[in-house]
Amino acid sequence: MFINTLIQNPVFFFRYIAILIISITLHELCHGVVAMAQGDNTPKKAGHITLNPVVHMGWQSIIFLCIAGISWGQMPINPNKFRNGRISDFLVSVAGPLCNLALGFILIGLLLSFYNSEIVSTEFLHLAARVNLTLFFLNILPIPPLDGFHIFCSFFPSFKPFQDSPIGMFGLIIIFLVPGFAEGLVMLSELIIRSFL
Repeated sequence: MFINTLIQNPVFFFRYIAILIISITLHELCHGVVAMAQGDNTPKKAGHITLNPVVHMGWQSIIFLCIAGISWGQMPINPNKFRNGRISDFLVSVAGPLCNLALGFILIGLLLSFYNSEIVSTEFLHLAARVNLTLFFLNILPIPPLDGFHIFCSFFPSFKPFQDSPIGMFGLIIIFLVPGFAEGLVMLSELIIRSFL
């Protein structure tokens, strides 16, 4: 269990928790900002245009993060209010993963800038870059309820009925049970970081 890391490596534990909370919060906030730009005021009415991670993640998600190292967030959105239909749906869906991708490359840039510096922890920057790139790769998977499935449905709307299906959640659990799957996403992120160093 991830919670054991608190005893084995407390510095890593708190760094990882902080990075994931910030990354998920910004991910969800990007969904909300783009949704509002596309005509849906639901995120603002629901009080989700905020940097408060509890609003986006909820205490259950944060507690689960501390115990298992996995978390999630949500942004209330009403696609019926989008002014450009499928195009708006695509833009809102892709906003979150692109936020993590952008953060990943910004952090790689900072890592390169401070590589031999003692002012900033390069270990922290490296971990933050890896977490954000991994979140990007995870979220673009075309499996409900991930953003990748919403993006997929923007091009193939006939699959939308599966969006809230328990089958999708079951599929998500299955892929995480596949040995080496999660590690593979982390390795892919690490390869990208190493290619710049």
